[in-house]
Amino acid sequence: MWSSTHEGRTSATPVRVYALFSDVTTWPNWNAGVASIDIDGPFVAGATARMTFPDGSQLPFSITWAEPGVGYEDLTVVPDMGVEVRVRHEVMAVASGSVITYRCDVHGASDEVCAEVGRQVSEDFDEVITALGDAAAQ
Repeated sequence: MWSSTHEGRTSATPVRVYALFSDVTTWPNWNAGVASIDIDGPFVAGATARMTFPDGSQLPFSITWAEPGVGYEDLTVVPDMGVEVRVRHEVMAVASGSVITYRCDVHGASDEVCAEVGRQVSEDFDEVITALGDAAAQ
């Protein structure tokens, strides 16, 4: 297993941050690694979706937990690498706005493969969290 946690702050409320989480049409606006998201139905636990990257490649994922104003978790199975990637996206109110936290857990295969995949998945989390916070504060 491999795990990493990243966090950032925004002046926006958790409700505003979650509004951007749950409206997948906004993701390309604050995440440069996303060209588009196609979701099969509403943004709720059990929903499946496909992320299209700027290079045109796609990756299916599912929402395993979603709680308005609090966060969501997604699960991506990467069979070619023999891993499952879970990313928990949470937002918590603080006096100055909100703290946004992303936690990435990679299970399966060897520790080396988990670490390789985890680093690739989370390498831009700090930038994404900052951009998300900025977008939510506007």
